[in-house]
Amino acid sequence: MAKKNKNKVVVELDLPKDDTTLTKLYAIIFVSILLGLSTAIVWSTNSGFIPTANGEPMFTNVYCGATAKDSMGNSMGGEFQTSLTPSYAANESCAILHDKPDVVTWVEEDGWSSVSKRGKNFDVPGIDSSQTGGQPVAQPLWANCSVSADIPTEYTIAIRSQAGEIIEFHNGTTDNDNNPDNDGCYLEVANIPADTRYEFLVFSNEEGKFLSKVTFDMTVHYFDGIPANMNNESFWIGPEVSLLVIDIHPFIFLNFFGLTWFFFLYPASYYWERVEGAKNEVEEKFPDFLRDLAEYWKGGLSMTVAVQTLATSEYGALNDEVKKMSDQLSWGIKFSDVIKQFADRVGTPLVQRAIALIAEADRAGGKISDILVTAANDSRELKFLEGERRRAIGSYIAVIWTSYFVFLGVIVTLAVVFIPAIAGSNSSGEEGGDSGGQTIGNMTIRNIDPLFFLTVFYYGVTMQAVGNGTMAGLMSTGRFSTGFKHSGMMILVSLVVFNFLAFTPNLIGITEVPGLNPSSGAFVPSGLYFGG
Repeated sequence: MAKKNKNKVVVELDLPKDDTTLTKLYAIIFVSILLGLSTAIVWSTNSGFIPTANGEPMFTNVYCGATAKDSMGNSMGGEFQTSLTPSYAANESCAILHDKPDVVTWVEEDGWSSVSKRGKNFDVPGIDSSQTGGQPVAQPLWANCSVSADIPTEYTIAIRSQAGEIIEFHNGTTDNDNNPDNDGCYLEVANIPADTRYEFLVFSNEEGKFLSKVTFDMTVHYFDGIPANMNNESFWIGPEVSLLVIDIHPFIFLNFFGLTWFFFLYPASYYWERVEGAKNEVEEKFPDFLRDLAEYWKGGLSMTVAVQTLATSEYGALNDEVKKMSDQLSWGIKFSDVIKQFADRVGTPLVQRAIALIAEADRAGGKISDILVTAANDSRELKFLEGERRRAIGSYIAVIWTSYFVFLGVIVTLAVVFIPAIAGSNSSGEEGGDSGGQTIGNMTIRNIDPLFFLTVFYYGVTMQAVGNGTMAGLMSTGRFSTGFKHSGMMILVSLVVFNFLAFTPNLIGITEVPGLNPSSGAFVPSGLYFGG
C-alpha cells in the first residue's frame, strides 16, 4: 500500500502572558535590601559609632569574644575580654587580630668578588617589649648563600651582634672545578632580637686563598605588634589584595558604607531604567506605525489586514508587538481587544492615550484615518518635546557631574596631601603637654589623626553622590529611578578613586616595613677566626 503524505500545519499562537516586570523588580529590590543591610551591619559594627566598654569596634568584640582561645586552646572566655582594653596576648588569641609577620629581605644580587674577609652591617626591626606585656615574640632569620673559589677553599659565614656575640655561623668548603658550595651554605636563626648593627661576615679560613664569588640572600620575619589586618585604632581594614603595581584593601570598613548606599539605590533603579528605556524605544517608533496604519486605511484596507500587512515592516523595538497583534488578529480576536492588550503591554501614558482614542473611533465607526494621523502627530510632538527637554537639561547634568568630580578631586587632594602634611608638622615634640600637639604663644594646636579626616571626607563624598545624583535624575526625566542610577554611578566612582588613591597604608594606619638597611660600604672583620 502506498503511504499517505500527511501535511503538517504549523500554528503560531502567541497568547497573552503575565507581565513579570514588576515581579523581577520586587525580587531585585528584595535582594538589594538584603545586601544593603548586610553591608550596613558590617560597616556600623566596625565604624566605632556603636560604643563598647573596651573601645574596640563591636565587630571585633563579637567575633573575638566568641572565638578567642585561652592559653590551653579552649574557646570562649579566653584571653580576649570585651570589657577590657585588649593586650598583645589578647589580640594573639583572636584569629582576626593575630599578628602576622611581614617578610623583610636583603638580597646581594651582584655578590662579593675576591673575598678574603668581608662583612656588612644590617639592622633587624622588631616589636618593642612594652607592646607585648613581656610576652616573647620570636623572629626567625634565614640566610642562603653561594660560595665559589678557583680551588677548594674552606670558608666561614657568620652573623654576630653589635656586642660581638656570635649568633650563628657555618663552616664549609667550596667544591672542585670552581663549582659553588650551594647545598650546605646557609644560616638559620630561630629568633633574632630586634637591634641595630648586626654584622654579616664571610671570610676564607686559609691564608692566601680567596673566595672568587659570594652571593647570598637574607630573610627575616618581622613582627610589629600591630596585627596585619587591623590598624592602630583597631578599625577593621580587611586583607590586602595586590593588583598589578598597587596593593589595596577592598574590604576596609569604609567601603561598606559606600556599598550600603550602592545596593540600596543602584540595582533596582538600573533595572527600572532598562524597562523605561525599552518602553521609550517602543514609543519612538509608535508614531510611524500609526502613520502607516492610516495610509493603509486610506488605501481601502481594513484594520485587520492593515496590521497583518505592517507586521512585515521594520519598526525597530516595535516589531515584536506588531507581530503579536498580527497573530492575535489572525485567530479572530477583535481589533479593539488586540490594540487594548497592546496598550496594556506597553503601559506608557502616550500609547494608552492614543490607543484609547483609536479604539473609540473604531467602535463609533468614524473616519479612523484622520484619528490615526492626529494620534501619530500628537505622539510625535510629545516625543519631540521629551527630546528637547533631555537636550536642554543635558548641560545641567554635565555641570552636576563636573562639580562632583571637582569636589571629589579636592577632597582626595586634602586627604592624601594636605591632612598628612599638617599631621606630620605638629606631631613631634612634647611642647603641647597633655594636649598632644604644639604650642604657639598662647595657642595650642592639637595633633590630628589623618584617618579621622579621611573617614569624614569619604562619608561626605558618598552623601554628595546621593544628593547630586538624585537631583540630576529628577532634572533629566523626573523619575527617582534615574536619579538613583546617577547616584549609584557616582558612589562607584568614589569607591574606585578612594581605594586606589586615598586608602593608602599610611593614611589608614598600617605601619611601613622598615627593612634590614644593610650598610652601603664594607668593613674588614677582625678578632674572629674559625678553624676548618
